[in-house]
Amino acid sequence: MVERSIRRGLVALVSLGAVAGLGWAVWGYGYAQALDQVAARAASDLALASDRLVTELKRYRMTAVLMADHPALAALHDGGSRAAADALLLETVDKTGSLTAFYLDADGTVLASAMGEAPEEIAASAYFERAMQGALGMAHGTDLGFEARTYIHAAPSFASDGRVQGVLVVVVDIDELEEDWRGSSPAVFFSEPSGDVFVTNRSELLLWRRVPDGMMPPEGALRPVTVQQIGPYEVWQQSLSPYVPAMALHLSRDLPVIGLTGDVLVDVAPARRLATLQAASVAALCLFFGALLFWATARRQALTEANAELEGRVRARTQDLTDANVALRREVAERQEAEAALKRAQDDLVQAGKLSALGQMSAGISHELNQPLMAIRQFAENGEAFLARGKQKAAADNLSRISQLAARAARIIKNLRAFARNESEPMGKVDLVAVIDTAAELTEARLRGDGVVLQWDRPSGPVYALGGEVRLSQVFVNLINNAADAMAGQASPKRITIAITDGESLSVTVRDTGPGIADPERIFEPFYTTKQVSGDGMGLGLSISYGLVQSFGGNIRGGNASGGGAMFTVDLEYWRQEAAA
Repeated sequence: MVERSIRRGLVALVSLGAVAGLGWAVWGYGYAQALDQVAARAASDLALASDRLVTELKRYRMTAVLMADHPALAALHDGGSRAAADALLLETVDKTGSLTAFYLDADGTVLASAMGEAPEEIAASAYFERAMQGALGMAHGTDLGFEARTYIHAAPSFASDGRVQGVLVVVVDIDELEEDWRGSSPAVFFSEPSGDVFVTNRSELLLWRRVPDGMMPPEGALRPVTVQQIGPYEVWQQSLSPYVPAMALHLSRDLPVIGLTGDVLVDVAPARRLATLQAASVAALCLFFGALLFWATARRQALTEANAELEGRVRARTQDLTDANVALRREVAERQEAEAALKRAQDDLVQAGKLSALGQMSAGISHELNQPLMAIRQFAENGEAFLARGKQKAAADNLSRISQLAARAARIIKNLRAFARNESEPMGKVDLVAVIDTAAELTEARLRGDGVVLQWDRPSGPVYALGGEVRLSQVFVNLINNAADAMAGQASPKRITIAITDGESLSVTVRDTGPGIADPERIFEPFYTTKQVSGDGMGLGLSISYGLVQSFGGNIRGGNASGGGAMFTVDLEYWRQEAAA
């Protein structure tokens, strides 16, 4: 009897150990899978924060480039008024939110200043020397001669003979730049090459430097972080701040454009909770079925012993054993049926997702074909009128246009299908001017009927971009139609202005005189629309346009213009021979 109890205890211990090992394995697997999702979200958050910082700093860089050759500054080299130049720089600083600005000659002498005195060492700085070489200089840090953390842009000013005659220095206050996104989630910081945190949405992390494992931090510094490598991911365990997760997934991203490295810390507690829940569920199931097995084994052994001792009682207990066996089989059958029902429900959810995607593509195709079909109808009516008047050549021209539009509609369908599958035709050389001409031609009749004036600042020659002609044409058709819809029902003036910015970067702006955008953050969401419910306005135009521009490496932004109305900017890449190869 004692030997049997010892054997049962050993079996129970081995079973518990196996369950614990299985639970640990399930926890590790679930944790790794959950970290994939956390890493995807962290990468997206880091990309958004990085793009936001780079965009803000580029805005100041463009200010320096554009103002460097201002006539009021160039006149300083010929005895011009410093008061006028100082006023110009002060106005520029006030409008852009810069900390200050200076204009220096080639010797480093300050010729004009927005406010305050320039640091004495500015003429010996690397960014000044780079600007004197004709390039754009930049620097960042806390030791650049200003009390605050600053980011400096230096742009050269060229004389009529092509030499560099002066340098415009624009100083950006990083504290002001951080003000709008301080405290937002998750914790993001941008470090200098030395490792010091320079920009962050957690003020307590400023100027912190990561101390490698095994090294003692310098006096007064924060504690070093403990890094745990889980698969391809780094998990930091630290006590940097009560507003930074104690255990966080760490991702980094180099930003050579601004000379910083972006880092993000995302809390892994949800991933750990999910893995714990999965492991606990598996352990509970194993313990439950193990208990059933142990109970059944013990019961059978007890029945065997009872049969050997009192065979006469076996008949009386047979019915009880049979009932228990039937109940156990019924329970097993019910669990099998429940598992089958769960599998069917999962299959139904997958099928529902497929049907939803097909429905969205059907709506997108009808939206994209609306403009070509309306144009075909108009050309067909014109051709009928020309035939009635005996103008055969004009009718033939209209029929040719109908054939071209039908081919265009087929190409639109092909591109939309490719877009839905994340596939597209190879990108190539596209004349951006011709594309906008086509969009203007397709929308000409509609704009004329609505009383809308299209002001198209057309360049004299072609501008070649990298992209797809049909997809790019549809983007501008959508933007023009949306602008016309926004101005429907309002009094004059109704004007749409299209302009190409052909400089270091290539972009197209489409601006209207409508009421503007009520919710700029949602304009590119699918099915978001401010139109009344009707056959038009399914809310897919801007969403599809966003996807089309992204498919060939561009970007589209929308917001309210400073003088009223909405303004959309389409950023594209120049076509280059190596890009085509």
